[in-house]
Amino acid sequence: QVKFMESGGGLVQPGESLRLACGASIPSFHLSTMGWFRQAPGKEREFLAAVSARGDITHYEDFVKGRFTISRDNAKNMIYLQMNSLKPEDTAVYFCNTGSGNVTPWGQGTQVTVSP
Repeated sequence: QVKFMESGGGLVQPGESLRLACGASIPSFHLSTMGWFRQAPGKEREFLAAVSARGDITHYEDFVKGRFTISRDNAKNMIYLQMNSLKPEDTAVYFCNTGSGNVTPWGQGTQVTVSP
């Protein structure tokens, strides 16, 4: 059963922007803190950002703070990640999940490649 469907990735140049979207089919989505994660080749999956159930509280890892913005639309069961000032080190597959990443299976993710 597909629970998360990520989209919006692509190939961009350094400094450009992308907006990722994730449709989440999980019970009580509107009551869940949701998050974005990424996994670069040869690395562990890492947490990036989370948004509270009501969307009024956000948390970011330092390496994306000020560049990425997480948001959600509870009416559509969607979360978003606006990514600005992208860097080559942001190249990875991006995933959404609950804020703790405890719902399985994970989605297939969306590939973001930042390259000159």
